[in-house]
Amino acid sequence: MKRLKNFQCLLSVVLTTSVLSATQFSQKAQAQVAYGSYIGIGPAIGLSEGGQIGGVISGRYKLLEAPISFRAQAFIGQNTAVVPTVSYDIPLNWQTDAYLGAGLVLAGGDTPSPVGNKIAFALQPGVDYVIPNSNTVIFGNAIIAFDAYRNGGGTALSLQGGVGLRF
Repeated sequence: MKRLKNFQCLLSVVLTTSVLSATQFSQKAQAQVAYGSYIGIGPAIGLSEGGQIGGVISGRYKLLEAPISFRAQAFIGQNTAVVPTVSYDIPLNWQTDAYLGAGLVLAGGDTPSPVGNKIAFALQPGVDYVIPNSNTVIFGNAIIAFDAYRNGGGTALSLQGGVGLRF
């Protein structure tokens, strides 16, 4: 009788432990887009209209449950421009994601910025890489702005990259 009670006690401990561990570890691991939002800075090179070298301040706000990010880049060159975009993020591995964004170039004035000098539709392909075990992001992208110049339209192309800090 005493052995039966010990066996029942042992069985209840094993069953309880099994149920608890099954519920704790039943979540599946999933790859997700490089986690986190960031703000960064780096160089920008305008390749249209004779070329231009400037700087860029870049930001990303990552939506947690969807592969969507809100991005914005501020260009500083002969003139300034802001390019807000919404991007679809594609995870390549745990630290790297590629993305394609669409948005607007908001620029004005007579002198072109690295992405033109008028309001224009823009596409933004790019890559974000999170350095493992840190809050550092290395980013690189292009801005392709359609009908971006006041005098004659034309497409503006700018390449930029830099280093950011995740938050």
